[in-house]
Amino acid sequence: MDHDLTVIGLDAGGTSTRAVLVDSGAHCLGYGIGGRGNPTSAGPERAADGVMDAIEKSLRGSGKSLPDVAVITASMAGKRARNDETWLTDRLEQAGFRGRLTFESDLLAAYYSGSAEPFGYALVSGTGACVIRVADGDIDGTGDGLGWLLGDRGSGFWIGQRVARAVVEDLDGTGPATSLTPALIEALGLQPDDTRTEGRSQTLALVVSALYDRAPIELASFAILAFSDDDDPVATGILRAAGEHLADTLSAVYTTPATVVVGGSVLARPGPVREAFDARLGDRAAALDVRLVSDGAVGAGLLALRAAGVAPTTAALQTLATTLAAHR
Repeated sequence: MDHDLTVIGLDAGGTSTRAVLVDSGAHCLGYGIGGRGNPTSAGPERAADGVMDAIEKSLRGSGKSLPDVAVITASMAGKRARNDETWLTDRLEQAGFRGRLTFESDLLAAYYSGSAEPFGYALVSGTGACVIRVADGDIDGTGDGLGWLLGDRGSGFWIGQRVARAVVEDLDGTGPATSLTPALIEALGLQPDDTRTEGRSQTLALVVSALYDRAPIELASFAILAFSDDDDPVATGILRAAGEHLADTLSAVYTTPATVVVGGSVLARPGPVREAFDARLGDRAAALDVRLVSDGAVGAGLLALRAAGVAPTTAALQTLATTLAAHR
């Protein structure tokens, strides 16, 4: 083993990028947070800016510079973003990097943030939703992750969209009354208007206009309204359906009991989503070792070490998690 080996793991997301500087013993030497790092959602130039900013911050005070780094592994969503390296390679070379750049799935990074076992599952339920089965240390099966238009069932977007639909149906008289309605009206910064035009509520017209003025993915921000109302049956129904969908997605790749690493805020919260998830899985739920992770930074570091020839182990996971915590 090269005891001078230094690698960088990148957890490059659509909102922010985390860079972890790691030595051969899985000790975190530096940590940095930059801007959006996925070229598909942020655009190549902005994504490269976010990644480079995170890398520069991880190197500060470490005594290391980019020429000292043997491998950089970028973990991110989207095969297109991972398969086209040109958006990042030029910027790295200009900054002095002479090592090897590799790409991995952000879901695999999430898995290795909670487990170094060769077999298990990762379930990410944030803005989107996806499940993977890991076998022999790599992705062996995938469920959902099909995006807001065609999938991501049980995700923050899915919940937020159902909240918006429930409110519109309430105001239109085609669905049950729900306390989500005044909550969403307030969240949109609107004032209720009792006047009617052609027999339709002006409040409904205002809500519909405000929702269509937003990018579809922004509906995810309304998921919190469902989580904030414990007594509303419509909100509870939405959350329970989300939990059932997430359980069904896990079931699609499930083969045998193992660790399930859970990332994202939807399933991590106690309450109706988790309860419905467990109920849908039935006896299988008790056999799963569920581990919650806050992000994929630890896993990104382990994947960078793996790319450099250092196999992930439980001891390395624990070392990196502990030393990274001191840098956060």
